Amino acid sequence: MTFELTPSSPPPGPDASRPPLHLLIAAPRGFCAGVDRAIRIVELAIEKWGAPVYVRHEIVHNRYVVDTLKAKGAIFVEELDEVPDGVPVVFSAHGVPKAIPAKAEARGLTYVDATCPLVSKVHRQAERLVEAGSHILFVGHRGHPEVIGTFGQVPESMITLIETIDDALMITPPSPDNLAFLTQTTLSVDDTAEIIAALRQRFPKIHAPRGEDICYATSNRQAAVKAIARHCDAVFVIGAPNSSNSLRLVEVAEREGVRARLIERASDIDPSWLKGATTVGITAGASAPEILVRELVDRLSEHFTVTEEQVESATEDMQFKLPRSVAAS
Repeated sequence: MTFELTPSSPPPGPDASRPPLHLLIAAPRGFCAGVDRAIRIVELAIEKWGAPVYVRHEIVHNRYVVDTLKAKGAIFVEELDEVPDGVPVVFSAHGVPKAIPAKAEARGLTYVDATCPLVSKVHRQAERLVEAGSHILFVGHRGHPEVIGTFGQVPESMITLIETIDDALMITPPSPDNLAFLTQTTLSVDDTAEIIAALRQRFPKIHAPRGEDICYATSNRQAAVKAIARHCDAVFVIGAPNSSNSLRLVEVAEREGVRARLIERASDIDPSWLKGATTVGITAGASAPEILVRELVDRLSEHFTVTEEQVESATEDMQFKLPRSVAAS
């Protein structure tokens, strides 16, 4: 991989009261196409039907985004039972089990599915594999909404969760000669490769998914962190503690031998944590808006004489179509 360090702001004048701090800001970072689409769906639903619009689960895992949408008229709930009759509901970007839209239809609710198209692709693959009689070994994190949504697409007896390489080495599937694997879209690229290698070694005939299940945004953001981490004394990852892709970015930085910390907002940082640091990396998970990156830079500028460079390791131009029910509003 090659990358270029491109100055994104001129260095400020010296200030003896603030030590120098050089920031390497990873690119790509922040919002991916699926997150952009999901947030826009909620905004358009509010424009079309008026407030309130209910959203089942956080539309994406970011408190700032959720609070911003609340201010516009969104109400977030965890279960469909909490949605009153006669109001529209949006399903989150993480995907939902088949039973959820079926239940909404049975109640006569208007709903919009904001599931990321790349997650929907995994759902369709799961359905096709089960139709072909395959048992699915699904690599993911127990309890994550995306895992719950994918498991809800097929009969429980036809899918088994694999969380670790030990799971891969110990699993005794019911049909070892008719196996397939799929993965959550927001996993560690390196960890998942090790797990898949173990599965392939144990089950040479295991069927692989069409294309990579780990999404382009997850892979790109992890590669971008690797590109900056080797040059840094510390790395900040802006993201939520329940954001899988953000947590993986912290792990990636730590594996590169640099201390890393997950923060939700700039107010979370303690400048003393950076004592002795001269170069600090910054990135943001796929659910974190760019405004939080700028907020962090401004916060650091209060304590350090900051210079910035953006490290671009890939470019992204992915866009997803909006559902027809809101696209025309």
